[in-house]
Amino acid sequence: MTSAAQGTSLRAGIAPALLVCAAAPAFFVLEIPWLGWALLALGVGVAWLVERGRMAPDSVVSMGARRETARVIGTHRPPSLTRDLSLIAIGMLIVSIIPLAAELDNLAMLRFTLALGGAVAVPYVISRFVYRDRAISFPWRTHRRWGRLQWGWLVAVLVLGWLILPFYFITSGVYQNWPVVDTPELIARLFVGVGAVGIWDELFFICTVFALLRRHFPDVVANLLQAIVFVSFLWELGYREWGPLLTIPFALLQGFIFLRTHSLAYVVTVHLLFDAVVFAVLVHAHNPGLLPIFLV
Repeated sequence: MTSAAQGTSLRAGIAPALLVCAAAPAFFVLEIPWLGWALLALGVGVAWLVERGRMAPDSVVSMGARRETARVIGTHRPPSLTRDLSLIAIGMLIVSIIPLAAELDNLAMLRFTLALGGAVAVPYVISRFVYRDRAISFPWRTHRRWGRLQWGWLVAVLVLGWLILPFYFITSGVYQNWPVVDTPELIARLFVGVGAVGIWDELFFICTVFALLRRHFPDVVANLLQAIVFVSFLWELGYREWGPLLTIPFALLQGFIFLRTHSLAYVVTVHLLFDAVVFAVLVHAHNPGLLPIFLV
């Protein structure tokens, strides 16, 4: 494909991808479900119309050095924007069926487990067994040791979180978006919930949404699109007021880090360290004096 054709293909694909990703703020920021449904349907529909007019034929995969004697072993099917956007849409639809307000009772934690787990598992199963393209994977380890820069960033995450998060949560009052945790049981539930959602964030936003978008767009474009979905989810979860000033850079950095490391283990570690500070700040905000380690 020529560079001009690639540019045309990219411009044609951006519109449906943006429509699908725009469903996230409709669901999680504006909280208008019908608008989110309409944007998802329109995005997938436009992707189908775009691909219908320029669908490339499957290429034959063969084994052997000479064309005359080569043995055909299969075909290579190019990535389909329609299929990949449909997987993102399915994941968002599953998440959108539950309220994302943080709650710690048994029913709420079960609801979160089923919905968030389904948002990762269902697109993976469809990709693997229905579309048969293995578009979604979870590369836990890369068999490469973390270097000084990577270890240094882990320390920086803790320091930056310690400096910034107490000021954000307490002065803005957003800590009140999380339930009061004033007993050992509630504190333990909060710890489990914050960590579990943090791991899920990377499984869905990075390994699913970002990975699917990278099959069709340059890394920068795919990262910006996944950040729309990531930040919208965090908004409904409770990171409001001026929270996007923190969550937008965080979402973009997580995508960039994954590109550099190709390690789910590393991005999850970064996220869990960040969430450890979030957990401590929430406990501190609801129980002043219990954790006298913050400046605010």
